[in-house]
Formats: sequence, C-alpha cells, structure tokens
Amino acid sequence: MTDINDEANRASDLPAGLAKPARRALAGAGYERLEQLANVREADILQLHGMGPKALELLSSALAAKGLSFKK
Repeated sequence: MTDINDEANRASDLPAGLAKPARRALAGAGYERLEQLANVREADILQLHGMGPKALELLSSALAAKGLSFKK
C-alpha cells in the first residue's frame, strides 16, 4: 500500500530538509513546486504560518540551484 504523503513528496521538488510545518504552510497556500515560488516575494512566503528563516534559507538555496529566485 502506498502512503498518500509519499506520493505527494515525490511530486514535489521542495528541499528534503524542509520541516513539516513549512511544507504544510506551502501546500496550504498552493505551492508544491519550486518554480511556483519564483513568482512570489520572499516576504509573502515568510508570512505563511509555519515558515521561518531556516525554511526560507533552504528554499532560497534550492531555487538558486535551479537558476531561480524569489520575485523581487
């Protein structure tokens, strides 16, 4: 039997070290892929409940690795 969370994690390219509260915050706001975050300001992501400086740093690094960044 496959766990629904396992399937969701495979569909997402969010960093593996991202804490569960941050993952839930992003999912609740409709963000599942890094490319989606390139259309959002860093300050807007930081406003999500469960998102902190460490999570934001992980996301910024993951975006940079793909040649992307948060919206300016």
